[in-house]
Amino acid sequence: MLSRIALWARTIKTDVHAVYLAARDPRVPWFVKMLGIAVAAYALSPIDLIPDFVPVLGYLDDLIIVPLGIWLVVALVPSEIMTEYRIKAREAAARPTSRAGMTAIIILWLASAFLAGWLGYGYWTKMRDRSVPIRT
Repeated sequence: MLSRIALWARTIKTDVHAVYLAARDPRVPWFVKMLGIAVAAYALSPIDLIPDFVPVLGYLDDLIIVPLGIWLVVALVPSEIMTEYRIKAREAAARPTSRAGMTAIIILWLASAFLAGWLGYGYWTKMRDRSVPIRT
């Protein structure tokens, strides 16, 4: 059961990427392109229609809206085009990842957070010093 769910999740992930790629193809009708872009954007967006912290409903929208949207786009895109982009999406998922790139991004984020903290600390201490009344 768990392996079937994991396979389904991987299929959904691949199909989201394939739908995004198909939405950029000139052979796909414009209304299917718009729907494909909307479905891919919703699936990849960190913002949900119903936030995930809402009990049951938060995850229910991800389990219903995304698969139904993917199913609709896949049904509207010609099958040979969808097959072509599913292969491309699988190849993209199989590419090796760059640990050096990941490390560089993490260092950049940490440096940005440190700089923001340092500038914020300087600003707040300067503001605190101005608000202290001077006694003569």
